[in-house]
Amino acid sequence: MTNENTSYRSLEPLFYPRSVAVLGASQNPNKLGFIQVKALLDGEFSGEIYPINPKSGEIAGLTCFPSLAEVPGPVDLAIFCVSANQVQQSLEDCAMKKVKAAIIFASGYSETGEEGARQQKLMADIARRNGIRLIGPNCVGLVNTINGLVGTFSPAVMSHPLQDQRAVGYVSQSGAFGVLTYMAAAQHGLTFNYFVSVGNEMDTEFADVVEYMIHDPKTEVISGYLEGAKDPVKLRRLAKEALNCNKPMIVMKTGRSSAGSRAAASHTGSLAGSDQIYNAFFKQTGIVRADDFEEIISFSKLFLSGKLPTGRNTVIITSSGGRGINEADRCEANGLPIIPLSEETKAKIKQCIPSFASASNPIDLTAAASVTNPELFTAPLKALVEDPDVDNIIFTEFPLFWEADNPHLQEFIHTCKQSDKFVLVTSFPLEGMSIPKCSVELEKHGIPVIPGNLHPISSLAKLVEYSEKYRKNQMLRIHDVPSNLERQETKQKMHHLLKPGAALGEFEASQLLGQYGIPTAKKALAASSEEAVQHANTIGYPVVLKIDSNDIPHKTEANGIRLNIQNDEEVKAAFSDILRSAKDYKPDAIINGISVHEMLSKGTEVIVGVTNDPAFGPVIMFGLGGIFVETLKDISFRVAPITRHDAAEMIEDIKAKAILKGVRGQVPVDLDAIVDVLINISDLISDADGLIEELDINPLIVYEKGLKAADALIIASPSVHEKTEVMG
Repeated sequence: MTNENTSYRSLEPLFYPRSVAVLGASQNPNKLGFIQVKALLDGEFSGEIYPINPKSGEIAGLTCFPSLAEVPGPVDLAIFCVSANQVQQSLEDCAMKKVKAAIIFASGYSETGEEGARQQKLMADIARRNGIRLIGPNCVGLVNTINGLVGTFSPAVMSHPLQDQRAVGYVSQSGAFGVLTYMAAAQHGLTFNYFVSVGNEMDTEFADVVEYMIHDPKTEVISGYLEGAKDPVKLRRLAKEALNCNKPMIVMKTGRSSAGSRAAASHTGSLAGSDQIYNAFFKQTGIVRADDFEEIISFSKLFLSGKLPTGRNTVIITSSGGRGINEADRCEANGLPIIPLSEETKAKIKQCIPSFASASNPIDLTAAASVTNPELFTAPLKALVEDPDVDNIIFTEFPLFWEADNPHLQEFIHTCKQSDKFVLVTSFPLEGMSIPKCSVELEKHGIPVIPGNLHPISSLAKLVEYSEKYRKNQMLRIHDVPSNLERQETKQKMHHLLKPGAALGEFEASQLLGQYGIPTAKKALAASSEEAVQHANTIGYPVVLKIDSNDIPHKTEANGIRLNIQNDEEVKAAFSDILRSAKDYKPDAIINGISVHEMLSKGTEVIVGVTNDPAFGPVIMFGLGGIFVETLKDISFRVAPITRHDAAEMIEDIKAKAILKGVRGQVPVDLDAIVDVLINISDLISDADGLIEELDINPLIVYEKGLKAADALIIASPSVHEKTEVMG
């Protein structure tokens, strides 16, 4: 059962307190304590405000109380405008007063080192024991524009007028950058309903605020700035909840440039960088990854139009041929194809535009026509909304001076509202003439107007991807659930095999894979050359011989493999050769024996692997094998456990997927068999309970029907694996 003190409901006093006490309130207009009291007054906070200062009787026209204990009524929220050395005592005062929540601005805690971290833990313990929910420390606070709660010392958040539509929540792990994003959104007509700077996340962390917004009926879009997930498991669960109820999460995740690969024994471990894993995690869960704060603004405005795109096919209407081509290039680069129009649609458009204009996509009305006859902007629309192949219609310009009651504008709005096509108006960002006069009227009726400097094309592409994910999710909620087979006996055997830090020999690794339904090459382990000959005759020539040693995970480096062996004499020679090479490579290696394998026929080589990410735990990797994985690094990731849909997406994610589907007369491979292996690996790694550090099946040879694992590597974790927070 969820602890009420840690559930999203316990955050209500932070967002909707009936009363707020300002600890450290001041009469000095330059001090934090005055700025905070004034911010609450300027924000027209709907509840009671209690300034606390033992030396003042009145601050900003409000009665000042000498201590929290002397406030006559209950206090829901305390805002700490005090220095770090006063925070602990103030928190204990809050406990005595039974305050439900607090915002702590002061810095000097876990961000400063060991002693600061100790002090922070002490405060967290006090708050936890007394059921006080905290924001901070080292934060800029919380703003609720719905009830006027301006719980921040940054006056900038109130420097722009508030819009009527307030349905986008924003949570940030950076205080200053969060404020800048809030201001940029306000400048472009987007008012966040909630702004939360979580600071050091001593108590309330990023995912907690997300959870509150998911359950908040006033929030339609959840946005944020993330450096590193403190609790990826919770964030994954919440992302699924948000997707289920069609509340997109759009997050700017930093740290792309610093995401490097780590040294690891397996290909998967060496190829996995933290940013790649975050990318995969976002795609898997439906979280939209914003490249910058402008995309948060434009994506939110697009979603708030109230209409999701039905597909990717896009048409551009422009009054500048050059700009139309430029935007067409941008659309194509973002996965929005500029489709050729049907002859029927072009014929309809030609009937209502001048002969010197172009009815091809992009549709060019020409500058002269658009200036002298602005009604031409509405003319092609009627033909396009009747075309079943068209999903999105982008206007790169729009009449600047149409008033809200202009009949052409009203006809345009009516046509858009009667159609399921997604219509977007963008503009070249020029000072003083960028936004059409009728923008408010357009947006009121679900037609977003976004200047080009907010990257509306890339945001539209991300909305299309979100729409696809949402619609698939609605179907998969019924039909696609993770496998949950009874595998208790197999689990016990695996736990017995996996010794901390040890690598399984290939023979043992293949046996384990076989127990999870993953086909492997026929093989047997030989202790002598005579035994190897017997196994080779049983398996059938040609065969492959490989060194089998837990101390030699990479057999090629030890010259420990011989291929295409045709007879008994070659088996004996290869057996002696491999033993000699292995001992030269690693004299102290414990040799289990020589593994005799069937020589698999030629097929398409792929790689499947698992690595343990410090934040997300087991992560599954897929890609083409051989030179593709070594040189091109054409791979995809998903966080375990995965569904069949996740597995199918992993195959679609790699650039060379066409090779798997058959190119230039080649036969396509068995994609369903690959999906089965990925699901079985997910089951295996879930059953391992953190005991597997790295796993590689390389190559996994795939045929037109079926597949077989030719080689496998499994390395046990050195100790119990603990997930850690990975900051960007």
